[in-house]
Amino acid sequence: MSELRKTYPGGFFFLTLTVVGWVDVFIRPRYVDILVDSLRYCQQRKGLELYAYCIMSSHVHLIAARTEGRLSDVLRDMKAHTARELLHCIADNEQESRREWMMRLFAYYARPYRQNEQYMFWQKTTHPVPLWTPAVTRQKLDYVHNNTVAAGLVTAPEHYPLSSACPSGPLQTLPL
Repeated sequence: MSELRKTYPGGFFFLTLTVVGWVDVFIRPRYVDILVDSLRYCQQRKGLELYAYCIMSSHVHLIAARTEGRLSDVLRDMKAHTARELLHCIADNEQESRREWMMRLFAYYARPYRQNEQYMFWQKTTHPVPLWTPAVTRQKLDYVHNNTVAAGLVTAPEHYPLSSACPSGPLQTLPL
């Protein structure tokens, strides 16, 4: 089934946005800021309802919805915008020690797709999982928040600053 048809108006979803090749991009504050600013813009201007998130080094987990229109439309626009901004930022960052390597990988992953002129940043799919029941929602919320603990980055979910589990995280979330 097409990714477009996997989300629907009013749907509540668990999603994962992954950088091609699982490249560790979000280890630099500059790159995290671009992503956070875009998500915040989508919350304020595009109707993105964010319930939980976790920004890992190479991927982002979200529990999100959109009351009007398809969530996939917001995600498409957000992914396109962040891809452009992040690719420019990486390419222009002379202090980025992995710049040439990353840009080669982004070019490599773009080759099979016509719509990517030169580079591809995000994997095509966000793997939307509808959250039909409270039990499934709780399981996905626990997964989002405990991902950093399972990865050995922190000992408690609330200690990871780029997560909705952290009280001082960079994004506002709605209560579940």
